[in-house]
Amino acid sequence: MIRLIYSLLFHLAMPLVWLRLLWRSRRQPEYLQHVGERHGFYPPRPDRPLIWLHAVSVGETRAAGPLIDLLLQRHPEHDLLLTHMTPTGRATGGELVLRHPGRLTQAYLPYDLPAACGRFLDHYRPQLGLLMETEIWPNLIAAASRRKVPMALLNARLSPRSQRGYARLASLSRPAVAALSAVAAQTAADADRLRAIGARHAVVCGNLKFDVTPPTDKLRLGAHWRQLLGSRPVWLAASTREGEEVLLLDAFARLPYRHLLLLVPRHPQRFAEVAELIAARQLPSCRRSAGTLPDAETRVWLGDSMGEMPAYYALADLALIGGTLLPFGGQNLIEAAACGCPVLLGPHTFNFAQASADAVGCGAAYRIADADAAVAVAAELLQQPQALANMRAAASRFSQAHRGAAERTAALIEGLMAPRAGC
Repeated sequence: MIRLIYSLLFHLAMPLVWLRLLWRSRRQPEYLQHVGERHGFYPPRPDRPLIWLHAVSVGETRAAGPLIDLLLQRHPEHDLLLTHMTPTGRATGGELVLRHPGRLTQAYLPYDLPAACGRFLDHYRPQLGLLMETEIWPNLIAAASRRKVPMALLNARLSPRSQRGYARLASLSRPAVAALSAVAAQTAADADRLRAIGARHAVVCGNLKFDVTPPTDKLRLGAHWRQLLGSRPVWLAASTREGEEVLLLDAFARLPYRHLLLLVPRHPQRFAEVAELIAARQLPSCRRSAGTLPDAETRVWLGDSMGEMPAYYALADLALIGGTLLPFGGQNLIEAAACGCPVLLGPHTFNFAQASADAVGCGAAYRIADADAAVAVAAELLQQPQALANMRAAASRFSQAHRGAAERTAALIEGLMAPRAGC
């Protein structure tokens, strides 16, 4: 009954969903592409066995890369469908499509409406479904259960705050979580919280993001930039979120002119907005999209490009991880560590709670309280080459020590596929 009420409310909310798509399309026209897929209508596909993996946006898609490589390598008779909810996730997945031509296809996951989910599953007929991180959709999981399609939650994480949210909607969420055939949690704490909301088969496999290897061409690009910029210190503010740039730029503008701030907003639709924030403070700046490097007078370099974060990390002497100054939960510090870049973390890191604590504990990261402290600590560390060298070494050790989640997760998936191998 509760799922019926949920479905009715979802149907009633669809006009608002369409208005939101239209609003977001003002900055990203891609939101109005492939609209039929969001309601379960798809083009024809080859009649081959299929593994389906859902990665909602950019971070989940990148994390899934090593696992997708393993699955396609070990199951040459299968194709893989990669679904998303955002255009940026789909664009990121396009890099994986190029890596596996003819075997990897993309689509949008439909909205969690019974008919749309049924059309999606009947069209693609996946052998199993794999959901990344926290994608628990009641109607989708129920439709898969009726069709006897095993579903697993991979790279799963659940913060205490999210656990409380699921507990308040237990009559809706608990049956969906309990219907999952397996849950591969990032940490033991995540596994415990997922069991508390209904997961029956939760095991710890680690964080897939540790297995993502930075592209060598991007690392070479960052090293090239470093050579061209010479010895000038570079501080990176990586994947910043709305509200954080104002705090950082105001604090940075008060500093004496020394190092270069490389500012990279999280969302591409905000590039122009952040450029205006920089201009309003009369900070000499340039943009990556203009194709020119900063000169001696430049104080802020706006990293308004997609897919170049490894190059930015390779260039930077030190990075602040965005989303940690304000309560967004933090972006991916693991990518920085993989590039050997030491980081500063604000107080809000619940999206990467265990990884953040481990990075601080081993000396790869330094915790700061706010934007003013971030700017002050960065200015101090950038004058201490040995301290930065020690942090870089610690970051590399931290990254290497936590690898292996893709292998453990692939082994879990093998167990789900084995009973259906003869189907």
